[in-house]
Amino acid sequence: MAGIEKVCEFLEKTKTYYLATVDGDQPRVRPFGTVLVYDGKLYIQTGKVKPVSKQLAANPKAEICAFDGETGTWLRVAGELINDDSRDVKVAMLDKHPELKFMYSADDDNTQVLYFKDATATFSSFTAAPETFTF
Repeated sequence: MAGIEKVCEFLEKTKTYYLATVDGDQPRVRPFGTVLVYDGKLYIQTGKVKPVSKQLAANPKAEICAFDGETGTWLRVAGELINDDSRDVKVAMLDKHPELKFMYSADDDNTQVLYFKDATATFSSFTAAPETFTF
């Protein structure tokens, strides 16, 4: 299994990951759950009206972290989150996460999908050596 698919599978299993951004000189962290591999890229989704969107526009460097309590493994993915206004990827994201369709549409001006650029993903645990992938 390629690294990006392993990352996506882990994030789908844990269901919640935490996205860290910067707001001026203040770190901001919040829970997310959307994830999609599309056209060889790892995507997340948010709304353009949210503060997280404005923070990423000002500074695209971000990191996500998720923990699997069953295995004691955690994942960190660091890189830049790049906006993609392609309707096709918005449709794919909303089809994968239909629970969002009451708030978002591929044709609204709010739905935002972003992909990781120059990402480093590291799986860690207390019992095994770290495993790192880049994409």
